[in-house]
Amino acid sequence: MHYTIYHNPSCGTSRTVLATLRDAGIEPEIVLYLKNPPAIETLRSLRDALGQPAHALLRTKEPLCAELGLERPGIAEEQVLAAIAEHPVLLNRPVVQAGDRARVCRPADVVRELLA
Repeated sequence: MHYTIYHNPSCGTSRTVLATLRDAGIEPEIVLYLKNPPAIETLRSLRDALGQPAHALLRTKEPLCAELGLERPGIAEEQVLAAIAEHPVLLNRPVVQAGDRARVCRPADVVRELLA
């Protein structure tokens, strides 16, 4: 199975998830999303693989989230995805995709759901 991690090497949780994958014998494709932001089509695919609304991909602790009003009631999914595509710092990290499934691995132990 192909694994992809949307990774920020400055993030301790992201480093832990990557180490967990490697300890399981998996060398994932590593996407440094701050340098290579995912296109909106990729974000749609991740949302679908999560099986959750786009807000699951949103890093709500990021001040820019509040500045852009992305937590307002009724904000459209496409607005959230477009904001993440334009401002990759808004991606809740790390995200791991394994085949047609994905998880936002926060806390880091969530990655184990994809290893089962």
